Amino acid sequence: MRRFFTVLDVLLVLLLLSEAPWAVWGSLHCDQTSSGVIRPHSVAITEFGAVGDGVTLNTKAFQNAIFYLNSFADKGGAQLFVPAGRWLTGSFDLISHLTLWLDKDAVILGSMNSNDWPVVDPLPSYGRGRELPGKRHRSLIYGCNLTDVIITGDNGTIDGQGSIWWDWFRKETLGYTRPHLVEFINSTGVVISNVTFLNSPFWTIHPVYCRGELRLFFWMNSQVVVQNVTILAPLDSPNTDGIDPDSCNDVCIEDCYISTGDDLVAIKSGWDEYGISYARPCTNIIIRRLVGETNSSAGIAIGSEMSGGVSEVHAESLQFFNSKTGIRIKTSPGRGGYVRNVYISDMYLVDVNIAIRFTGQFGEHPDEFYDPTALPIIENITVKDVMGENIKFAGLLEGIEGDNFVNICLSNITLNVTTESPWNCSYIHGYSDLVSPEVCEPLGERIYPRHSLDCYHLPTHLGSVSNRKRGSWLLSW
Repeated sequence: MRRFFTVLDVLLVLLLLSEAPWAVWGSLHCDQTSSGVIRPHSVAITEFGAVGDGVTLNTKAFQNAIFYLNSFADKGGAQLFVPAGRWLTGSFDLISHLTLWLDKDAVILGSMNSNDWPVVDPLPSYGRGRELPGKRHRSLIYGCNLTDVIITGDNGTIDGQGSIWWDWFRKETLGYTRPHLVEFINSTGVVISNVTFLNSPFWTIHPVYCRGELRLFFWMNSQVVVQNVTILAPLDSPNTDGIDPDSCNDVCIEDCYISTGDDLVAIKSGWDEYGISYARPCTNIIIRRLVGETNSSAGIAIGSEMSGGVSEVHAESLQFFNSKTGIRIKTSPGRGGYVRNVYISDMYLVDVNIAIRFTGQFGEHPDEFYDPTALPIIENITVKDVMGENIKFAGLLEGIEGDNFVNICLSNITLNVTTESPWNCSYIHGYSDLVSPEVCEPLGERIYPRHSLDCYHLPTHLGSVSNRKRGSWLLSW
């Protein structure tokens, strides 16, 4: 006999889920990627006149190949195969139901002529280019309003040849904001796997406004999966973030190695009054088994552009070395928005300047029209099961006067710190247990037994906290 759910049934389920965040996270996992899907139609880029000598510009060949493959979008989709060679190109669009497959010795090279990167309107949640007023250059590989699009292969390479852009940036001769290497806008079913990305002019992988739907009991399949990728840029290259989910939901990032000149992963949701107005949060972000280094920035950052809100971030099995910061939340008066329900666990740090950092006065505003009274809400941040060697500062945790960051919970953290004053805390409040060196006074009150329910995603008994799960994963590195 078929059981029909009543409105009361649904309300009871939603109430249980709202009262038990562990129930949601306990069922969340990164879906298996569909990067191995067999498309019924396949062509090689050479069939459209492309020449892989690293000199011939192949933009038209990529554009023509994808235009041809669009005719198969409603026939099971298609694959564009890029064989061994060095394939110079300007910016090109992808289409729905497409796999871009790179051979292991294939290198897609971004043109070093800025005219080959078209200029487009700024994102509405930013109101202008991120580094210059006005428009911005479009990414090398671009997609908008797509469904079921895959970039994968046998660990081929996409090289943005960003050094010329970095020089223009340093010399302040840019006319527009620099381009990303890969950007997908308002797309679903995006998979990026088994590819190496080099030398992005700006942020490397930028999914923005990619959103899913809420189903009963669980979120639908990840809208963006970035899995088994390597991202490299010189450690002094400017703003070469690794992966920046921006006003997206249902994003999975796992098994990645990133070494760049900025944040390895930065979770964003719009900038000041433009992000507040656009109101597209970034939520349900899963990060697992991330390894990397950054001399100037953080392993995982939230913000500073977080005006649309960021929530439900779950990161585990992390290893950062030779880096400035492990985990960082960046915001400022004028941002508005919120960062809440963030859970970081199983993190190992080596030769890191600051293990955990909150910055409430980051600054950087798009224009003079931002509202300085728009204060962000930062709450329900849990960091647990952390080990660190040769750490300079355990934590620099700076909230905003009159706008405390609250329910900050630190548990089971052991850091070998080289300074006499390991913690510096202001305008924050929270709880801690099993933290060494001894934590700052605003976090000094014990989590257990009175405050476990104030801490996001922590078990309700101390024994569960002290049982570290990370040992086997960390020892494998």
